[in-house]
Amino acid sequence: MNETAQAVEAAYLGALNAPDRGVEAAVDAGASVIAAAPGGLAAAEALAARVVRACEDRGWLAADLVRMARRELGAAHVRPAEELSGGGGLRLERLDRFGAATCVLELLRLWGRLPRITPLAVPAGDHRGGEHKMLGRIRALLAKAESTAFPEEAEALSAKAQHLMARHSIDEALLAGAAGAGATGDGPGARRVGVDPPYEGAKALLLDAVAAANRCQAVWSSEFGFSTVVGYEADLEAVELLYTSLLVQADKALNRGRSRSKNFRQSFLIAYAGRIRERLAAATGEAAAEAAAEEEAAGPRLLPVLAAREVAVGAAAQRMFPETTTHRLRVRDGEGWEHGTAAADRAALGR
Repeated sequence: MNETAQAVEAAYLGALNAPDRGVEAAVDAGASVIAAAPGGLAAAEALAARVVRACEDRGWLAADLVRMARRELGAAHVRPAEELSGGGGLRLERLDRFGAATCVLELLRLWGRLPRITPLAVPAGDHRGGEHKMLGRIRALLAKAESTAFPEEAEALSAKAQHLMARHSIDEALLAGAAGAGATGDGPGARRVGVDPPYEGAKALLLDAVAAANRCQAVWSSEFGFSTVVGYEADLEAVELLYTSLLVQADKALNRGRSRSKNFRQSFLIAYAGRIRERLAAATGEAAAEAAAEEEAAGPRLLPVLAAREVAVGAAAQRMFPETTTHRLRVRDGEGWEHGTAAADRAALGR
């Protein structure tokens, strides 16, 4: 290790091990060293690659590192986080050398202190053709439903999207069952979905409702701002798409009219999540019954296939998270509860 690399390493370790009350001074001192050293920023980038690899060994993906940078450091650190976690070069044109070194050290301190987390399960097998085209249609329908000013049009668009989601998932399950993959060969995977402040608890509850309706299981990691959703690939795509759409619709309903208190907003979102859970469960049951009736002439294959997948998802979630705890949310505003329930009834998600 040359002299510059040693100086950068020492600056990083100083920032990494500094107590919370001394972080600013340690980062300033380290950034001064990096900015003054010949090739200091290049050495800091090389060090960042090592830190990122160490994070990957502890279960963190590049997208997780970017999410943590946004959550803990702010929007200004997002693009540098994307560049460093993706293995690209830093492009900090608007910062001087000291500002760039400060940004890098703040990111490296954050990432270097991340603990080990449960690695994501990766499903075996490949993806069948046509999947991406179908998901593109679903995304387009939900985007139109979110943007239109006409409730009837939003309902029609989202009804079509929900129908495509449900049938896509069922068709995937039947194809896997017919190929003999069942619940093992092309097994469940997992992905992390960001749950951003404010009102993270209520938003995690909404994500859990969407996951359950799509035969997935969600586990919320409150300290890191994400939930891990376990399920089959087609269902995971549906969960993320629908959760995002429902959040947009909830935000529109919350910000319509006069300003509301924190208790109102929290109660609104809890009630919204509860009512959405009921509506999605009903819609999922209807779609499964419709598909079962259509394929009954060829033999009752659907229910055993879906049951096998449910068992496989539960087993995968149990392996990944053998210990979980229950989180209780309190409703403190009756008016917020009523408005949240009404907004969920109006939300465009299905027939």
